[in-house]
Amino acid sequence: MLVPYLAGALLLFVIPAQISFVLALTDADLLTAPRFIGFDNFGALADDPFFGGVLWRSALFVAVAVPLRLALATGFALLLHARFTGAGAGRTAAFLPTVIPDTAYALIWLFLLNPVYGPVNGLLGLVGISPVSWFSDGTAAFAAIVIMLSFTMGEAFIVALAARQELPGELYALARLEGASAWYVLRTVTLPLMAPVLLLLAIRDTAVTLQASFTVTYLLTDGGPDRATLFLPIYSFDKGFEQLQYGYATAMMLLGFTTCLALAGIQYLVVRRWHFGMSD
Repeated sequence: MLVPYLAGALLLFVIPAQISFVLALTDADLLTAPRFIGFDNFGALADDPFFGGVLWRSALFVAVAVPLRLALATGFALLLHARFTGAGAGRTAAFLPTVIPDTAYALIWLFLLNPVYGPVNGLLGLVGISPVSWFSDGTAAFAAIVIMLSFTMGEAFIVALAARQELPGELYALARLEGASAWYVLRTVTLPLMAPVLLLLAIRDTAVTLQASFTVTYLLTDGGPDRATLFLPIYSFDKGFEQLQYGYATAMMLLGFTTCLALAGIQYLVVRRWHFGMSD
């Protein structure tokens, strides 16, 4: 039963990862035969005037987007885990943005965030907030990409919902008999029991967040304005497929992978410490 999964992992992940590592040690340009240059590509990253900012901006994006997506997915799972009128529609609405093709999703947000006639600015105007230039202001563009990605939380929502529904109902019945408040039960029962699943989701989102943001960012901002949304996948794409520095772009992505791995390690330590602290 594991053979299809193992074959897929080998063909789609393990072999391409090894090829990428080899290409990172060459001056591959997709036109001529690659030439081995050792770790020169990695050394060149230190002299790249834009790479430091791209790496910092990408790490900041992950640090903001991942907790927000996880909080939304967990919040909706806690709200919609029980059966009540409208729960099914709510679950469908929470999952629906995930199945919309990336290009169509980007076009929808292009309309929603249009600074002239977009409904988002219209709603902000109703509460007295001036229209926001979502795609011409760097901070606003960064926030827009985070917001767009936050709504594609369907997979995390389904996993968190399943985890919540698997929790034993006897614990909650006992908590009601003891007169425990809803906040106390959430803090001492629900979240600690869901912590392993939430940790898995956090690590998974850390690994895929930048990749998931590529299409929307490329179509709506292409790294702008003023490089405010120039994240690692966009910069690597520009270097590899527009400037034909494929070996250099591969080295860049490997370093980005290492950074994501480090962030995932930090998340693991923080959630693990929180989980055991709550258990005590």
